Amino acid sequence: MTINDDKLYDLAELFKVFGDSTRIRILFVLFEKDLCVQEISDELGMTQSAISHQLKILKQGKLVGSRRDGKQMIYYLADDHVRTIIDQGINHIEE
Repeated sequence: MTINDDKLYDLAELFKVFGDSTRIRILFVLFEKDLCVQEISDELGMTQSAISHQLKILKQGKLVGSRRDGKQMIYYLADDHVRTIIDQGINHIEE
């Protein structure tokens, strides 16, 4: 398999996003259902500011998407690949 340098860089950046346990915790919460920042904050016992910062990184990494619902932004997993990556990681560490 041959892969160009740009793709290698993008892949490394993707894995960097997974390199923070808070972001992983947010992804696990979003596995269950789509939520607003306040709901994620309540679920994880963290400030809205801290959650918003991590959501921005997850959005930039194309792992999380958002949609407006009235005055709130609702966050969700971007696609099923996110769950697959996490599941594969868990399988790997449990071997």
